[in-house]
Amino acid sequence: MRNPIISALLLAFALFFWPYAAASAQDGFQGQPTAGQAGGGFSGPGIEPSTVRQALRLRDDSPVTLRGNIVRHLGGDKYLFRDSSGEIAIDIDHHRWQGLNVTPEDTIEISGEIDKDWDGTVVDVDSLIMLL
Repeated sequence: MRNPIISALLLAFALFFWPYAAASAQDGFQGQPTAGQAGGGFSGPGIEPSTVRQALRLRDDSPVTLRGNIVRHLGGDKYLFRDSSGEIAIDIDHHRWQGLNVTPEDTIEISGEIDKDWDGTVVDVDSLIMLL
């Protein structure tokens, strides 16, 4: 036989927290949208692509987007990136590649932030895409 007091407390608890649990589950959706379910995100203007020359003048931690080519591996996660205005070192963590294979002939767009240190300026890459 169930205890009616415990049953009443459990029901009150469930009814009180149900709206929060439902909202959290919906707000925290991280998977692929299914049929009839809208995907999320922003569509519109963002950070305009800069040139390497402009990027070298930006402050530390400034967001930056560049279009050009990776021309050389510098060791570890560092690469040399080039556009028509110059060259800059970029740092791409292994998981940022997401299976993408890039050659020096491929034009890419990278987005990240400027990292200024005692030994120079590097772009810490958050994402990269291949441009056709």
